[in-house]
Amino acid sequence: MSLSDIVDWILHLDRHLNELIEYIGAFWVYLVVFAIVFCETGLVVFPFLPGDSLLFALGALAANSDLSLSVLLPILVIAAITGDALNYWIGAYVGPKVFKHESSWWLNKEHLERAQKFYEKYGAKAIVLARFVPIVRTFAPFVAGIGRMNFVKFWFYNILGGTIWVVGFLVAGYVFGNWKIVKENFSLVTLGIILVSILPIAYEFWVHHRDKKKQATGSENPTV
Repeated sequence: MSLSDIVDWILHLDRHLNELIEYIGAFWVYLVVFAIVFCETGLVVFPFLPGDSLLFALGALAANSDLSLSVLLPILVIAAITGDALNYWIGAYVGPKVFKHESSWWLNKEHLERAQKFYEKYGAKAIVLARFVPIVRTFAPFVAGIGRMNFVKFWFYNILGGTIWVVGFLVAGYVFGNWKIVKENFSLVTLGIILVSILPIAYEFWVHHRDKKKQATGSENPTV
C-alpha cells in the first residue's frame, strides 16, 4: 500500500468502511478494526495506521449501519489496552538488549536512564495523553517498557487512557458523525481530529520547555 493509499484511507474512512461492511459483513469488520487498533497501539512498526479518525468513523457508522456501538465499545477498548500492554512488554524485553552496548550514541545506557526518569516523573500523564496523539501513542508504551516504568502504574493508566480514548471517539462519532455538515466535510473533520489530538501533548511540551527555561535562567542569575 502506497503513502497516497494510506492518506486516502484515513481521509475517507467513512466511505471505505461502508464499502468494507457491504463486501465482508459486519462480523468480519469487527475483527478487522480490532486488528487495526491492536496493531497500531501494540506494534511500533505500524504507527501509520488510523486511530482517532477510525474510531470516530466507526461511531458514525454505528448510528445507521449494521455495526453496533455496544459491540464496538468493548472489543476496541480491549484491543487498545492489550495492544499497549504488548508494546510495553516488547520494550521491556528489547530494552536491555538494545542498551547493553555502548559503542554508539544511540545505544547508550544513559538514554535508558533518561527514559526511566522521564516516565517516573511524567509517566502517568504521558501514557494517557499519548493515546490522543497519532504516532506518539504507538511509541509511548514501547519507551515506557524500555524505561521500566512501574508495571502496576502503567497498567492503571493504560486502562484509563485506553478506555477514555476509545469511548470518547466512538461516542463522539455516534453523536456528531451523521450531522449533515460533518458528513459533507468528513475529510476536513478528520484533519481537524488529528490536529486537535496533537494539542494536549504540544501543551505539555510547551510547559516543560517553559519550566526548563525558567530553571536555566534562575541558575544563570543566582541570588547573592
